Amino acid sequence: MATSAESRAQAAFRAAQASWSEALQAHRLAPPDAGFSARLSQLSAAALAEADACRQAHAAGFAWPPHRASSSKPPFELCPESGRRGPAELWARFDAAVDELSRAAAASELLLVADAYAQLGEVAGELAEAVAREDAGKAPRRKRARRAA
Repeated sequence: MATSAESRAQAAFRAAQASWSEALQAHRLAPPDAGFSARLSQLSAAALAEADACRQAHAAGFAWPPHRASSSKPPFELCPESGRRGPAELWARFDAAVDELSRAAAASELLLVADAYAQLGEVAGELAEAVAREDAGKAPRRKRARRAA
């Protein structure tokens, strides 16, 4: 019989996995540029939820099962060849975080997976904010109405 800590950890992990899948799917199905910063923000929240769920699972005595899909690439709009918007230095950190998550997911140390998700979540959040600022700066300006004499 599972303890309440184990049950909570399993429920948190299932919820985090569902959130993570939804966030990735949003990037896969995205129309060009529409809502990019919001999708990055959703990805950030999902990655941070994964990190928390992994830490809870570790505290409850669970181990990380190495993933076969650990070498899979992120959705195209998150790949360098997509022409992604935002600061290059943040994208370099994002790419490094994706690589770290792939390495951690292929191993069996749950806390390393948690740290990798947290790192990805943090940089995705920073990217979301940077892209939103860029988008706000590119908003079309309203023309001022001329006064009639």
